[in-house]
Amino acid sequence: MADVFIHKTAEVSDKARIGTGTVVWNNAQVREGVVIGRDCILGKNAYIDEGVRIGSRVKIGNNVSVFKGSVVHDCAFLGPHCCLTNDKYPRSVNPDGSPKSEKDWKVLGVTVKEGASIGAGAILLPGVTIGEWAMVGSGAVVTKDVPAFALVYGNPAEVHGKVDKSGKKA
Repeated sequence: MADVFIHKTAEVSDKARIGTGTVVWNNAQVREGVVIGRDCILGKNAYIDEGVRIGSRVKIGNNVSVFKGSVVHDCAFLGPHCCLTNDKYPRSVNPDGSPKSEKDWKVLGVTVKEGASIGAGAILLPGVTIGEWAMVGSGAVVTKDVPAFALVYGNPAEVHGKVDKSGKKA
């Protein structure tokens, strides 16, 4: 991986592809099958699950979790401690008490479109799409799709206006 900086404490699968100019900071984990574009920053303790796709010029803050099935497009921002989930019915066991395996659940990832920003501590529920250049406020719980250029916050997150490409209220 030429022109990529990976901190010595980061765990990056040799089955991941990371674009030039990308920086992976300490204690981050990048699983197998992940594709990350050019000029990205993955903060301390970031977790990027198996098969996740991340575009170019994406900034992922410290302690962010991006779970299997998620897609993050170019120029997106994932603030510290946010979580992109993938399981609508999370259980460790099946109804009969047997341990759940991959075949027992359906992955339903999150999509973050170009330029969208996710505030610190936000939680995005499985299957939601965040529109282009939208902004999700810190601590929001996003339960449904967010339109392009929308400003959403709260629990559950609701639209409270529009933003421009700089993130300012339109």
